[in-house]
Amino acid sequence: MATGSISDSARVFQNPVLEALTKTHIAIPLTLFYGSGLAVLLYSMRWLGLPVVGTIGIFVAGAFFFSLIEYLVHRYFYHMSADSPKRSRIQYVFHGIHHDHPRDKRRLALPPLMSLLLAVIFLSIFRALLGEFGWAFGGGFMVGYATYLLAHYAIHIHRPPKNFLNVIWKHHNIHHFVGHEGAFGVSSPFWDHVFGTMPAPPIARRAAQESHI
Repeated sequence: MATGSISDSARVFQNPVLEALTKTHIAIPLTLFYGSGLAVLLYSMRWLGLPVVGTIGIFVAGAFFFSLIEYLVHRYFYHMSADSPKRSRIQYVFHGIHHDHPRDKRRLALPPLMSLLLAVIFLSIFRALLGEFGWAFGGGFMVGYATYLLAHYAIHIHRPPKNFLNVIWKHHNIHHFVGHEGAFGVSSPFWDHVFGTMPAPPIARRAAQESHI
């Protein structure tokens, strides 16, 4: 991936309408997905009359399931092998531009129209597989997505906190600035540990490289 200015905006499409659709203020998807996710949870318990404990458990499971989808999409779609001009273009539009300009605030989230379409598709699948509990699972999934967006935005815009959350700052910065062949989890390094894509710490990497000189 190229290494352009990390904060300047880059143009993706010449068409001004398409170009505008590639950008969003982070408050828009956060409001949409936190709001709709919690609304669906309330709907499941109050109007569908589902058991509170079970519904909350399904909701939490949906949020956890999103963390797996986050990892898989980042690893296999966003970092697909760009072995043809078409694949290279797709990879750049969806993710490569973010690596070139990681602090471009307007491109730290998938545009709302596309994310809403994907949310409807996933919610329909969950509803078909889980019945009425699919609403709560989908609500948790949307809250998981919103939490991922919040974490991703905070990592790129704000300084690392001096608490336990510092871990995800370090983890994602390794992905961006040390090597993008690992550290695919953003909201958590959990799945990198599970699938063996946890990169070596920078100091250990340098020591290994020097030992081969």
